[in-house]
Amino acid sequence: MKMTKSLILGSAATLLAASGAQAADLPVKAKAVEYVKVCSLYGPGFYYIPGTDTCIKLSGYLRVDVLANTNADATGNTAGAGGANNRFTNGYTWRSREGLNIDTRTATEYGVVRTYLNSTFSWTTDSYAGQGNGTTVYSPIGTASAPNNASGGAVAAGTLGVYYAFIQFAGFTIGKAISQFSAPWTGYPGNNFDGLVGGGGTSTGVNQFTYTAQFGNGVSVSLSAQDQTAYNQAGVVNLGAPVNFGVPGNTNVFGISDYAGTIAPDLVVMLRLDQAWGLFQASFAAHDNHAAYYGGTELTGHPDDKWGWAGQLALSIKNIPTGPGDTINLQGVYTNGATRYNIQELAAQAGANTIFGSTNVPGAYQSIGFGIAPDTVFITGGQQQTIKTWGVRGAYVHNWSPNWNTSIYGAWAQVNYNSTAKGFLCGPAGNGVGGSLSNFFGPGSSLTSCNPDYNIAQLGTQTQWTPVKNLTFSADFTYTHLDQNFAGTVTFPGSSTIGKPAAVYELKDQNTYTMLLRAQRNW
Repeated sequence: MKMTKSLILGSAATLLAASGAQAADLPVKAKAVEYVKVCSLYGPGFYYIPGTDTCIKLSGYLRVDVLANTNADATGNTAGAGGANNRFTNGYTWRSREGLNIDTRTATEYGVVRTYLNSTFSWTTDSYAGQGNGTTVYSPIGTASAPNNASGGAVAAGTLGVYYAFIQFAGFTIGKAISQFSAPWTGYPGNNFDGLVGGGGTSTGVNQFTYTAQFGNGVSVSLSAQDQTAYNQAGVVNLGAPVNFGVPGNTNVFGISDYAGTIAPDLVVMLRLDQAWGLFQASFAAHDNHAAYYGGTELTGHPDDKWGWAGQLALSIKNIPTGPGDTINLQGVYTNGATRYNIQELAAQAGANTIFGSTNVPGAYQSIGFGIAPDTVFITGGQQQTIKTWGVRGAYVHNWSPNWNTSIYGAWAQVNYNSTAKGFLCGPAGNGVGGSLSNFFGPGSSLTSCNPDYNIAQLGTQTQWTPVKNLTFSADFTYTHLDQNFAGTVTFPGSSTIGKPAAVYELKDQNTYTMLLRAQRNW
């Protein structure tokens, strides 16, 4: 028995050893690698970048716009070939665009470090205009050697845009972001149309260095220095060098924008209260107007710098009794030498309106309306005179159902020149004789009023249908009225660029209409 027991135990040990050796020869199953891990710290759509503690979210949209009765996707027919209202005016303009957003966030001992990029890729047939010789061209996008869609271009014959590119850290925002002056809805209180007056814009971002302090209960204050050159310069106009009163093809009319180099950024302060019922915001901006020389060299001298400013109040009211999700957005603004904070960069040709229309005046060929709004004007040997503006903008949005909503929106801006500036333009008698406009109001002109003040009024409605989540179809109709204060007739020198002959034109208020149809898929 003892021998038998020893044989059994020996055999068992041998079998265990053999089975262990065989197990060692088998491949070991590796632990699954988690390539994509959901990051729940910052809301839906975020994932950890593999191998890091940084979360990333990719999002964007694809949008197609078709606009009726405009030569530009943004502003409507208020200048150029669009404002000519003739055979060079587009019946439609078309744009296809893809937007891409990249949002990264990392938790640190100083708080969240965030980077954000919003870029767009667009193909647009804006400014599709006749040349007066039987040919047509697309808008000049691309490079100098390949300026047209048909000839190539910078990005697959389209354009690349960078809207936002900023870093946020410990209360600081550094880079290209929406101006702290602007209301949260920028130029869109209840519309898709880009060209509303009545408040700050920069919906595509402006370079800035901002610190935002949070005080709790929805109260915050932002202090910001932001670049003024890209979007917030309306012009420091040298009336001693007349060139162009908003009409393509003319060379000796109103004045030339005479900027020196950059010297000071715009300084912005913003106070905001965010609550469940909506928000209230107060904004202030200081804007330096830094002019170059009266003539071509340093020896001609220059005017002193002139600081302008702008103030704005904005109010949003949510949860109103008319229905769930209904909203009212309102804002009002005043500017003095800082026009772009009212007539923003996409609005009504950014304050350079020239619109042609019909006339009943005997002897007049057509009518024409002007509205020009720089920051300042000056003459040789004189100082800058600031332009003052008022503006309001607002909308009411009503949700008929989860799939349908309609908004009614409006905007208004008033532009005022002081008496000194009017004298520069219209002469001592106020009839256009002896002022810089005498270069434009040629022999045969008969002015009963020479007054560059004007108003812009806009009214519109938009309806949106969202049949499935993140897919929206919308129709947006906008009416724009130019209420200008010139009166009488003017001998206009003509403009071959837009097909207008040299003739007598009546000075008259003008109207224009735009319809925007949009399909957009967000992802």
